[in-house]
Amino acid sequence: MAENTSSSGGGNAGLAFIVGGIVVVVAVIAYFVFARGGMSPETKDVNVDVNLPEVSAPAVPGKEG
Repeated sequence: MAENTSSSGGGNAGLAFIVGGIVVVVAVIAYFVFARGGMSPETKDVNVDVNLPEVSAPAVPGKEG
């Protein structure tokens, strides 16, 4: 019988560190999304005045009556 000796603990520790970092980043993003009102936008009162002054074209020279 052949004896199988392999130690791959270092690779798993690195992968766990990366996955843990991703989990922390997602948790921070979720905090800022959901703790500040979630997906409902704030209602704002916007008043826009579109009353423009009346503009008339200038008279065309040479076209009288």
